[in-house]
Amino acid sequence: MQCKMSKKNLDWANIGFSYMVADKRFVSNYKDGKWDDGVITEDNMIVLSEDAGVLHYAQECFEGLKAYETEDGKIVIFRPDLNAKRMVDSATRLEMPAFPEDKFIEAVEKVVQANLDWVPPYGSGATLYIRPVMFATGNVIGVKPADEYQFRIFVTPVGPYFKGGAKPIVVKISDFDRAAPHGTGNIKAGLNYAMSLHPIVKAHEEGFAENVYLDAESRTYIEETGGANIIFVTKEGGLVVPKSHTDSILPSITRRSIVYVAKEILGLNVEERPVKLSEVENFVEMGLCGTAAVISPVGKINDHGKEICFASGMEEMGPVTKKLYDTLTGIQMGRIEAPEGWIHTIE
Repeated sequence: MQCKMSKKNLDWANIGFSYMVADKRFVSNYKDGKWDDGVITEDNMIVLSEDAGVLHYAQECFEGLKAYETEDGKIVIFRPDLNAKRMVDSATRLEMPAFPEDKFIEAVEKVVQANLDWVPPYGSGATLYIRPVMFATGNVIGVKPADEYQFRIFVTPVGPYFKGGAKPIVVKISDFDRAAPHGTGNIKAGLNYAMSLHPIVKAHEEGFAENVYLDAESRTYIEETGGANIIFVTKEGGLVVPKSHTDSILPSITRRSIVYVAKEILGLNVEERPVKLSEVENFVEMGLCGTAAVISPVGKINDHGKEICFASGMEEMGPVTKKLYDTLTGIQMGRIEAPEGWIHTIE
């Protein structure tokens, strides 16, 4: 039986993509070697010691997923099991105590149930963004893992990432590196995003929407942007997804879902392999994929003054990218039957 809702009185189509304080959040603390049961609380403030490990040695990781209202009025979450698993991988890499995957999904359910009035209505273009975050709260002066942590999940309604449609963007090849070979590029840690802030500010000042990072080892292979994975479409209509030699690309849940949709639902030829910058000019479409926008079409890349223009142009998504976008969002919104296990319904 679906939970009853009384929607908040918001202009859902114009709320923007920014933080809004919702009613409730979930908080659990790790102390004396174990996680407590956690609570749902109205307190959105965090009090930390000045010596908290997160402030000094960046022991922090996070996730991002969404809750939707589907066409038939259900509230669903898209593939939360993959977010739970990825957060375990991130925590393990940073020597943080992993929050159990089953408890992660239970906590997500509790937070969404506690904030049902904040789930945007179907057809508004808005969704409920869910942000799980874990960080070191214990005191640490020497360089070592802390012994106390907090796991927290909050939600905020967000509007459509694009206003007026998904217009293709222009990106640039960055001179900065996103992640070191065999470093932390494959986990969702705040430290990876901190180092991308200076390059993205510079890119925006130069008139570009994003940076495309090359592999730090040889600077010849495409990796990802500061906040999204990359996909390409061949002249034959196949999908090519960059793969890292040194495991430094974040395993995007949206990207993995797009690969499945392309291969199993649309019957496209799919290649997941290292992609050289020198071969990008042979592709006809490019997209950036992630939770926020699903797919952002790219019209051209600026490589130090040389423009790589895609045949799909600067006016709209290319046909293959559009088909991928429509199919995946159709699954998320309940218009297309989902593969088994992809849609988690809040009861």
